[in-house]
Amino acid sequence: MRENQKSIKLNNRLLTEVFLIAIPVALQCMLQSSFSIVDQLMIGQLGTISIAAVGLAGKFVSLFTVVSGAVATVSGIMIAQNIGAQDEQEALKSFSVNLLVMVILATIFAVLSVFFPKSIMKIYSTDKKTILEASEYLSIIGISFIPLAINTASVTMFRCMDDAKKPLYVSLLTAFINTAANYLLIFGKAGFPKYGVKGAAIASTVSTCVSMIITVIMLAILLKKKNLHFKLTVKLTKVSPKQYLFILMPILCNEFLWSLGENIYGIIYGHLGSEPCAAMTLTYPIQGLLIGALSGISSAAGIIIGKKLGQKDFETAYKDSKSLILFGFIGSIVLSAILILCRNFYVSLYQIEPQVKSMGSVLLVIFACYLPVKVTNMVLGGGILRSGGNTKLILFVDLIGTWAVGVPVGLLAAFVFKLSIFGIYALLSAEEIVRLIITFVLFKRKTWMRTI
Repeated sequence: MRENQKSIKLNNRLLTEVFLIAIPVALQCMLQSSFSIVDQLMIGQLGTISIAAVGLAGKFVSLFTVVSGAVATVSGIMIAQNIGAQDEQEALKSFSVNLLVMVILATIFAVLSVFFPKSIMKIYSTDKKTILEASEYLSIIGISFIPLAINTASVTMFRCMDDAKKPLYVSLLTAFINTAANYLLIFGKAGFPKYGVKGAAIASTVSTCVSMIITVIMLAILLKKKNLHFKLTVKLTKVSPKQYLFILMPILCNEFLWSLGENIYGIIYGHLGSEPCAAMTLTYPIQGLLIGALSGISSAAGIIIGKKLGQKDFETAYKDSKSLILFGFIGSIVLSAILILCRNFYVSLYQIEPQVKSMGSVLLVIFACYLPVKVTNMVLGGGILRSGGNTKLILFVDLIGTWAVGVPVGLLAAFVFKLSIFGIYALLSAEEIVRLIITFVLFKRKTWMRTI
Protein backbone atom coordinates (compact mmCIF):
# COMPACT_ATOMS: atom_id res chain seq x y z
CA MET A 1 0.00 0.00 0.00
CA ARG A 2 2.79 2.43 0.92
CA GLU A 3 4.62 1.63 -2.31
CA ASN A 4 1.47 2.38 -4.33
CA GLN A 5 0.99 5.69 -2.49
CA LYS A 6 4.62 6.56 -3.13
CA SER A 7 4.24 5.70 -6.82
CA ILE A 8 1.11 7.90 -7.10
CA LYS A 9 2.95 10.80 -5.47
CA LEU A 10 5.86 10.38 -7.88
CA ASN A 11 3.50 10.28 -10.87
CA ASN A 12 1.68 13.40 -9.66
CA ARG A 13 5.00 15.17 -9.14
CA LEU A 14 6.18 14.24 -12.63
CA LEU A 15 2.89 15.23 -14.26
CA THR A 16 3.04 18.62 -12.56
CA GLU A 17 6.61 19.19 -13.77
CA VAL A 18 5.72 18.11 -17.30
CA PHE A 19 2.65 20.33 -17.52
CA LEU A 20 4.55 23.38 -16.24
CA ILE A 21 7.00 23.09 -19.13
CA ALA A 22 5.35 21.00 -21.85
CA ILE A 23 2.04 22.83 -22.27
CA PRO A 24 3.50 26.36 -22.67
CA VAL A 25 6.23 25.06 -25.00
CA ALA A 26 3.72 23.10 -27.10
CA LEU A 27 1.35 26.04 -27.35
CA GLN A 28 4.23 28.32 -28.31
CA CYS A 29 5.39 25.93 -31.06
CA MET A 30 1.85 25.48 -32.37
CA LEU A 31 1.31 29.24 -32.29
CA GLN A 32 4.45 29.83 -34.33
CA SER A 33 3.39 27.15 -36.84
CA SER A 34 -0.12 28.64 -37.15
CA PHE A 35 1.06 32.17 -37.75
CA SER A 36 3.74 31.09 -40.22
CA ILE A 37 0.88 29.63 -42.25
CA VAL A 38 -0.94 32.98 -42.04
CA ASP A 39 2.23 34.74 -43.22
CA GLN A 40 2.52 32.38 -46.18
CA LEU A 41 -1.10 32.94 -47.17
CA MET A 42 -0.62 36.72 -47.12
CA ILE A 43 2.59 36.60 -49.13
CA GLY A 44 0.90 34.17 -51.49
CA GLN A 45 -1.39 36.99 -52.60
CA LEU A 46 1.60 38.80 -54.13
CA GLY A 47 2.34 36.23 -56.83
CA THR A 48 4.71 33.41 -57.71
CA ILE A 49 7.93 35.45 -57.64
CA SER A 50 7.22 36.78 -54.16
CA ILE A 51 6.46 33.30 -52.84
CA ALA A 52 9.67 31.96 -54.37
CA ALA A 53 11.70 34.91 -53.09
CA VAL A 54 10.59 34.53 -49.48
CA GLY A 55 11.04 30.75 -49.72
CA LEU A 56 14.61 31.09 -50.97
CA ALA A 57 15.52 33.71 -48.36
CA GLY A 58 13.92 31.45 -45.77
CA LYS A 59 16.39 28.69 -46.64
CA PHE A 60 19.30 30.87 -45.54
CA VAL A 61 17.37 32.09 -42.49
CA SER A 62 16.73 28.45 -41.53
CA LEU A 63 20.49 27.85 -41.38
CA PHE A 64 20.73 30.44 -38.61
CA THR A 65 17.67 28.98 -36.90
CA VAL A 66 19.30 25.54 -36.91
CA VAL A 67 22.58 26.90 -35.52
CA SER A 68 20.95 28.97 -32.77
CA GLY A 69 18.68 26.04 -31.90
CA ALA A 70 21.73 23.83 -31.43
CA VAL A 71 23.32 26.33 -29.02
CA ALA A 72 19.99 26.65 -27.18
CA THR A 73 19.94 22.87 -26.72
CA VAL A 74 23.43 22.93 -25.18
CA SER A 75 22.40 25.87 -23.00
CA GLY A 76 19.36 23.95 -21.77
CA ILE A 77 21.46 20.89 -20.88
CA MET A 78 24.01 22.90 -18.91
CA ILE A 79 21.53 25.18 -17.12
CA ALA A 80 19.18 22.30 -16.19
CA GLN A 81 21.98 20.19 -14.71
CA ASN A 82 23.38 23.13 -12.71
CA ILE A 83 19.95 24.05 -11.36
CA GLY A 84 19.42 20.41 -10.44
CA ALA A 85 22.74 20.52 -8.55
CA GLN A 86 21.47 23.71 -6.84
CA ASP A 87 24.35 25.70 -8.32
CA GLU A 88 22.42 28.69 -9.67
CA GLN A 89 25.51 30.86 -10.13
CA GLU A 90 27.04 28.26 -12.45
CA ALA A 91 23.67 28.09 -14.26
CA LEU A 92 23.91 31.86 -14.85
CA LYS A 93 27.46 31.43 -16.16
CA SER A 94 26.24 28.72 -18.54
CA PHE A 95 23.49 31.07 -19.72
CA SER A 96 26.05 33.84 -20.26
CA VAL A 97 28.48 31.72 -22.27
CA ASN A 98 25.79 30.33 -24.57
CA LEU A 99 24.20 33.77 -24.95
CA LEU A 100 27.52 35.21 -26.12
CA VAL A 101 28.07 32.30 -28.54
CA MET A 102 24.58 32.85 -29.99
CA VAL A 103 25.14 36.60 -30.39
CA ILE A 104 28.49 36.05 -32.14
CA LEU A 105 26.93 33.58 -34.58
CA ALA A 106 23.95 35.90 -35.09
CA THR A 107 26.31 38.79 -35.87
CA ILE A 108 28.06 36.75 -38.57
CA PHE A 109 24.74 35.79 -40.18
CA ALA A 110 23.44 39.36 -39.85
CA VAL A 111 26.50 40.88 -41.56
CA LEU A 112 26.22 38.41 -44.44
CA SER A 113 22.47 39.01 -44.82
CA VAL A 114 22.51 42.82 -44.57
CA PHE A 115 25.62 43.55 -46.64
CA PHE A 116 25.82 40.62 -49.09
CA PRO A 117 22.20 39.51 -49.71
CA LYS A 118 22.48 39.37 -53.52
CA SER A 119 25.63 37.23 -53.40
CA ILE A 120 23.87 34.80 -51.09
CA MET A 121 20.67 34.63 -53.13
CA LYS A 122 22.57 34.01 -56.36
CA ILE A 123 23.57 30.66 -54.86
CA TYR A 124 19.88 29.70 -54.62
CA SER A 125 18.51 31.10 -57.89
CA THR A 126 19.40 32.44 -61.33
CA ASP A 127 16.16 34.39 -61.88
CA LYS A 128 16.97 38.12 -61.56
CA LYS A 129 13.54 39.20 -60.29
CA THR A 130 13.48 36.48 -57.68
CA ILE A 131 17.03 37.31 -56.57
CA LEU A 132 16.10 41.00 -56.25
CA GLU A 133 13.04 40.40 -54.07
CA ALA A 134 14.78 37.73 -52.01
CA SER A 135 17.74 40.06 -51.43
CA GLU A 136 15.45 42.87 -50.24
CA TYR A 137 13.72 40.50 -47.84
CA LEU A 138 16.97 38.99 -46.53
CA SER A 139 18.71 42.36 -46.01
CA ILE A 140 15.87 43.44 -43.70
CA ILE A 141 15.21 40.15 -41.90
CA GLY A 142 18.95 39.87 -41.19
CA ILE A 143 18.60 42.74 -38.71
CA SER A 144 16.43 40.47 -36.54
CA PHE A 145 19.09 37.77 -36.06
CA ILE A 146 20.77 39.35 -33.02
CA PRO A 147 17.47 40.12 -31.21
CA LEU A 148 16.31 36.60 -32.09
CA ALA A 149 19.46 35.08 -30.58
CA ILE A 150 19.03 37.02 -27.34
CA ASN A 151 15.36 36.07 -27.20
CA THR A 152 16.07 32.35 -27.82
CA ALA A 153 18.71 32.25 -25.07
CA SER A 154 16.40 34.05 -22.62
CA VAL A 155 13.47 31.72 -23.36
CA THR A 156 15.73 28.71 -22.66
CA MET A 157 16.60 30.21 -19.27
CA PHE A 158 12.91 30.72 -18.46
CA ARG A 159 12.09 27.10 -19.28
CA CYS A 160 14.93 25.73 -17.18
CA MET A 161 13.69 27.82 -14.25
CA ASP A 162 10.23 26.21 -14.57
CA ASP A 163 8.61 29.39 -15.87
CA ALA A 164 7.65 28.57 -19.46
CA LYS A 165 4.37 30.48 -19.34
CA LYS A 166 5.85 33.97 -19.70
CA PRO A 167 7.53 33.26 -23.09
CA LEU A 168 4.18 31.85 -24.26
CA TYR A 169 2.39 35.10 -23.34
CA VAL A 170 5.06 37.11 -25.16
CA SER A 171 4.66 34.89 -28.23
CA LEU A 172 0.91 35.52 -28.23
CA LEU A 173 1.46 39.27 -28.17
CA THR A 174 4.21 39.34 -30.80
CA ALA A 175 2.32 36.93 -33.08
CA PHE A 176 -0.58 39.38 -33.07
CA ILE A 177 1.82 42.28 -33.78
CA ASN A 178 3.47 40.34 -36.62
CA THR A 179 0.15 39.42 -38.25
CA ALA A 180 -1.26 42.93 -37.97
CA ALA A 181 1.97 44.53 -39.24
CA ASN A 182 2.06 42.05 -42.13
CA TYR A 183 -1.44 43.04 -43.18
CA LEU A 184 -0.69 46.77 -42.94
CA LEU A 185 2.75 46.75 -44.59
CA ILE A 186 2.37 44.02 -47.23
CA PHE A 187 -0.87 45.39 -48.67
CA GLY A 188 -0.53 49.06 -47.70
CA LYS A 189 -3.59 49.34 -45.44
CA ALA A 190 -4.65 52.15 -43.03
CA GLY A 191 -2.45 54.70 -44.76
CA PHE A 192 0.75 52.65 -44.67
CA PRO A 193 2.87 52.28 -47.86
CA LYS A 194 2.45 49.03 -49.82
CA TYR A 195 5.84 47.38 -49.26
CA GLY A 196 4.99 43.85 -50.44
CA VAL A 197 7.73 41.35 -49.54
CA LYS A 198 9.74 44.07 -47.76
CA GLY A 199 6.70 44.69 -45.59
CA ALA A 200 6.73 41.06 -44.45
CA ALA A 201 10.42 41.37 -43.51
CA ILE A 202 9.83 44.63 -41.61
CA ALA A 203 6.89 43.09 -39.72
CA SER A 204 8.93 40.04 -38.69
CA THR A 205 11.89 42.18 -37.61
CA VAL A 206 9.75 44.57 -35.55
CA SER A 207 7.87 41.73 -33.80
CA THR A 208 11.18 39.95 -33.02
CA CYS A 209 12.63 43.12 -31.47
CA VAL A 210 9.49 43.64 -29.37
CA SER A 211 9.64 40.02 -28.22
CA MET A 212 13.30 40.36 -27.21
CA ILE A 213 12.75 43.58 -25.23
CA ILE A 214 9.80 42.20 -23.26
CA THR A 215 11.46 38.81 -22.62
CA VAL A 216 14.73 40.36 -21.39
CA ILE A 217 12.86 42.73 -19.04
CA MET A 218 10.81 39.84 -17.62
CA LEU A 219 13.94 37.70 -17.17
CA ALA A 220 15.69 40.54 -15.32
CA ILE A 221 12.67 40.85 -12.99
CA LEU A 222 12.62 37.08 -12.39
CA LEU A 223 16.33 36.97 -11.54
CA LYS A 224 15.94 39.93 -9.19
CA LYS A 225 13.07 38.18 -7.36
CA LYS A 226 15.29 35.14 -6.87
CA ASN A 227 18.13 37.40 -5.70
CA LEU A 228 20.36 36.23 -8.56
CA HIS A 229 22.92 38.61 -10.07
CA PHE A 230 23.68 38.09 -13.75
CA LYS A 231 26.98 39.20 -15.27
CA LEU A 232 28.33 38.49 -18.75
CA THR A 233 31.22 36.08 -18.52
CA VAL A 234 33.05 33.55 -20.69
CA LYS A 235 34.36 31.53 -17.74
CA LEU A 236 32.77 28.29 -16.59
CA THR A 237 33.76 26.61 -13.34
CA LYS A 238 32.62 23.04 -13.99
CA VAL A 239 33.10 22.79 -17.76
CA SER A 240 36.34 23.52 -19.61
CA PRO A 241 36.32 25.13 -23.07
CA LYS A 242 37.30 21.75 -24.52
CA GLN A 243 34.39 20.00 -22.77
CA TYR A 244 32.01 22.71 -23.94
CA LEU A 245 33.06 22.21 -27.56
CA PHE A 246 32.66 18.43 -27.14
CA ILE A 247 29.04 19.07 -26.16
CA LEU A 248 28.32 21.79 -28.75
CA MET A 249 29.98 20.54 -31.93
CA PRO A 250 28.10 17.20 -32.28
CA ILE A 251 24.77 19.05 -31.97
CA LEU A 252 25.83 21.65 -34.54
CA CYS A 253 26.95 18.94 -36.96
CA ASN A 254 23.83 16.93 -36.24
CA GLU A 255 21.42 19.80 -36.95
CA PHE A 256 23.31 20.84 -40.09
CA LEU A 257 23.41 17.33 -41.54
CA TRP A 258 19.73 16.80 -40.69
CA SER A 259 18.86 20.05 -42.48
CA LEU A 260 20.91 18.97 -45.50
CA GLY A 261 19.10 15.62 -45.53
CA GLU A 262 15.72 17.38 -45.49
CA ASN A 263 16.81 19.42 -48.52
CA ILE A 264 17.67 16.22 -50.39
CA TYR A 265 14.23 14.84 -49.54
CA GLY A 266 12.77 18.02 -51.02
CA ILE A 267 14.76 17.43 -54.24
CA ILE A 268 13.41 13.87 -54.42
CA TYR A 269 9.80 15.05 -54.10
CA GLY A 270 10.41 17.83 -56.62
CA HIS A 271 11.69 15.30 -59.14
CA LEU A 272 8.33 13.52 -59.13
CA GLY A 273 6.48 16.43 -60.74
CA SER A 274 4.38 19.39 -59.67
CA GLU A 275 1.31 17.48 -58.43
CA PRO A 276 3.09 15.00 -56.09
CA CYS A 277 5.33 17.81 -54.89
CA ALA A 278 2.31 20.03 -54.19
CA ALA A 279 0.56 17.17 -52.37
CA MET A 280 3.63 16.68 -50.16
CA THR A 281 3.94 20.41 -49.54
CA LEU A 282 0.36 20.80 -48.30
CA THR A 283 1.06 18.22 -45.57
CA TYR A 284 3.91 20.23 -44.04
CA PRO A 285 1.79 22.77 -42.08
CA ILE A 286 -0.26 20.06 -40.35
CA GLN A 287 2.90 18.05 -39.70
CA GLY A 288 4.40 21.10 -38.03
CA LEU A 289 1.30 21.63 -35.90
CA LEU A 290 1.14 18.04 -34.66
CA ILE A 291 4.87 17.72 -34.00
CA GLY A 292 4.73 21.11 -32.26
CA ALA A 293 1.84 19.91 -30.11
CA LEU A 294 4.07 17.21 -28.60
CA SER A 295 7.42 19.03 -28.75
CA GLY A 296 6.75 20.29 -25.24
CA ILE A 297 7.19 16.77 -23.86
CA SER A 298 10.61 16.56 -25.52
CA SER A 299 11.64 19.94 -24.06
CA ALA A 300 10.27 18.95 -20.65
CA ALA A 301 12.15 15.64 -20.83
CA GLY A 302 15.48 17.35 -21.45
CA ILE A 303 14.99 19.78 -18.55
CA ILE A 304 13.42 17.40 -16.00
CA ILE A 305 15.86 14.54 -16.60
CA GLY A 306 18.78 16.98 -16.78
CA LYS A 307 17.93 18.26 -13.31
CA LYS A 308 17.70 14.73 -11.92
CA LEU A 309 21.09 13.90 -13.41
CA GLY A 310 22.48 17.11 -11.91
CA GLN A 311 21.21 15.89 -8.51
CA LYS A 312 22.81 12.48 -9.28
CA ASP A 313 19.41 10.88 -8.71
CA PHE A 314 19.91 8.35 -11.49
CA GLU A 315 17.18 5.96 -10.38
CA THR A 316 14.46 8.64 -10.52
CA ALA A 317 15.88 9.96 -13.79
CA TYR A 318 15.48 6.54 -15.41
CA LYS A 319 11.96 5.99 -14.04
CA ASP A 320 10.84 9.46 -15.09
CA SER A 321 12.33 8.88 -18.55
CA LYS A 322 10.16 5.81 -19.08
CA SER A 323 7.06 7.72 -17.99
CA LEU A 324 7.87 10.62 -20.34
CA ILE A 325 8.28 8.23 -23.27
CA LEU A 326 4.86 6.78 -22.45
CA PHE A 327 3.28 10.26 -22.25
CA GLY A 328 4.60 11.12 -25.72
CA PHE A 329 3.50 7.81 -27.21
CA ILE A 330 -0.06 8.05 -25.87
CA GLY A 331 -0.35 11.68 -27.03
CA SER A 332 0.86 10.76 -30.52
CA ILE A 333 -1.65 7.90 -30.82
CA VAL A 334 -4.50 10.29 -30.00
CA LEU A 335 -3.31 12.91 -32.51
CA SER A 336 -2.78 10.27 -35.21
CA ALA A 337 -6.39 9.10 -34.83
CA ILE A 338 -7.68 12.69 -35.01
CA LEU A 339 -5.60 13.38 -38.13
CA ILE A 340 -6.88 10.28 -39.94
CA LEU A 341 -10.47 11.29 -39.17
CA CYS A 342 -10.01 14.94 -40.18
CA ARG A 343 -7.57 14.62 -43.08
CA ASN A 344 -10.13 15.16 -45.87
CA PHE A 345 -11.45 18.31 -44.22
CA TYR A 346 -7.91 19.68 -43.98
CA VAL A 347 -7.00 19.09 -47.65
CA SER A 348 -10.35 20.61 -48.70
CA LEU A 349 -9.14 24.00 -47.40
CA TYR A 350 -6.72 24.23 -50.36
CA GLN A 351 -7.84 25.51 -53.75
CA ILE A 352 -6.10 22.78 -55.76
CA GLU A 353 -6.95 19.97 -58.16
CA PRO A 354 -8.95 16.98 -56.77
CA GLN A 355 -6.16 14.52 -57.58
CA VAL A 356 -3.69 16.58 -55.55
CA LYS A 357 -6.11 16.65 -52.61
CA SER A 358 -6.49 12.88 -52.88
CA MET A 359 -2.71 12.35 -52.83
CA GLY A 360 -2.36 14.72 -49.90
CA SER A 361 -5.00 12.78 -47.97
CA VAL A 362 -3.14 9.47 -48.44
CA LEU A 363 0.18 11.06 -47.47
CA LEU A 364 -1.39 12.30 -44.24
CA VAL A 365 -2.45 8.74 -43.40
CA ILE A 366 1.15 7.57 -43.90
CA PHE A 367 2.39 10.43 -41.72
CA ALA A 368 -0.19 9.55 -39.03
CA CYS A 369 1.06 5.95 -38.98
CA TYR A 370 4.65 7.09 -38.41
CA LEU A 371 3.77 9.88 -35.93
CA PRO A 372 4.05 7.70 -32.77
CA VAL A 373 7.52 6.59 -33.88
CA LYS A 374 8.56 10.16 -34.74
CA VAL A 375 7.38 11.51 -31.38
CA THR A 376 9.02 8.70 -29.41
CA ASN A 377 12.29 9.48 -31.19
CA MET A 378 11.82 13.18 -30.41
CA VAL A 379 11.29 12.55 -26.69
CA LEU A 380 13.87 9.77 -26.34
CA GLY A 381 16.61 11.10 -28.62
CA GLY A 382 15.98 14.83 -28.66
CA GLY A 383 15.20 15.16 -24.95
CA ILE A 384 16.27 12.28 -22.69
CA LEU A 385 19.53 10.99 -24.21
CA ARG A 386 20.83 14.53 -24.71
CA SER A 387 20.15 15.52 -21.09
CA GLY A 388 23.37 13.85 -19.95
CA GLY A 389 25.47 16.02 -22.25
CA ASN A 390 26.78 13.17 -24.44
CA THR A 391 25.53 14.75 -27.65
CA LYS A 392 27.70 12.46 -29.79
CA LEU A 393 25.16 9.70 -29.19
CA ILE A 394 22.43 11.56 -31.09
CA LEU A 395 24.85 12.59 -33.85
CA PHE A 396 25.63 8.88 -34.31
CA VAL A 397 21.93 7.94 -34.37
CA ASP A 398 20.95 10.66 -36.84
CA LEU A 399 23.88 9.96 -39.15
CA ILE A 400 22.72 6.36 -39.46
CA GLY A 401 19.04 7.26 -39.74
CA THR A 402 19.36 10.03 -42.31
CA TRP A 403 22.49 9.19 -44.27
CA ALA A 404 22.72 5.40 -44.04
CA VAL A 405 18.99 4.75 -44.43
CA GLY A 406 16.78 7.73 -45.36
CA VAL A 407 18.78 9.39 -48.15
CA PRO A 408 19.98 6.18 -49.91
CA VAL A 409 16.54 4.52 -49.70
CA GLY A 410 14.81 7.69 -50.92
CA LEU A 411 17.17 8.07 -53.88
CA LEU A 412 16.86 4.41 -54.86
CA ALA A 413 13.08 4.43 -54.53
CA ALA A 414 12.73 7.57 -56.67
CA PHE A 415 15.44 7.27 -59.31
CA VAL A 416 16.08 3.52 -59.63
CA PHE A 417 12.80 1.81 -58.79
CA LYS A 418 10.71 4.89 -59.76
CA LEU A 419 8.07 4.34 -57.09
CA SER A 420 5.10 6.62 -56.52
CA ILE A 421 5.12 9.43 -53.96
CA PHE A 422 3.35 7.09 -51.50
CA GLY A 423 5.95 4.32 -51.74
CA ILE A 424 8.85 6.76 -51.56
CA TYR A 425 7.47 8.58 -48.52
CA ALA A 426 6.67 5.34 -46.70
CA LEU A 427 10.11 3.84 -47.34
CA LEU A 428 11.96 7.07 -46.65
CA SER A 429 10.13 7.51 -43.33
CA ALA A 430 11.28 4.04 -42.27
CA GLU A 431 14.47 5.73 -41.09
CA GLU A 432 12.46 6.67 -37.99
CA ILE A 433 12.12 2.98 -37.09
CA VAL A 434 15.89 2.50 -37.40
CA ARG A 435 16.45 5.53 -35.17
CA LEU A 436 14.02 4.18 -32.57
CA ILE A 437 15.72 0.78 -32.39
CA ILE A 438 19.16 2.33 -31.87
CA THR A 439 18.04 4.96 -29.35
CA PHE A 440 16.08 2.36 -27.35
CA VAL A 441 19.20 0.15 -27.09
CA LEU A 442 21.26 3.17 -25.95
CA PHE A 443 18.55 4.12 -23.46
CA LYS A 444 18.49 0.63 -21.91
CA ARG A 445 22.28 0.62 -21.52
CA LYS A 446 22.04 3.79 -19.34
CA THR A 447 25.45 5.08 -20.50
CA TRP A 448 23.78 8.44 -21.26
CA MET A 449 23.06 8.94 -17.53
CA ARG A 450 25.88 11.18 -16.41
CA THR A 451 26.62 14.65 -15.08
CA ILE A 452 28.64 17.26 -16.93
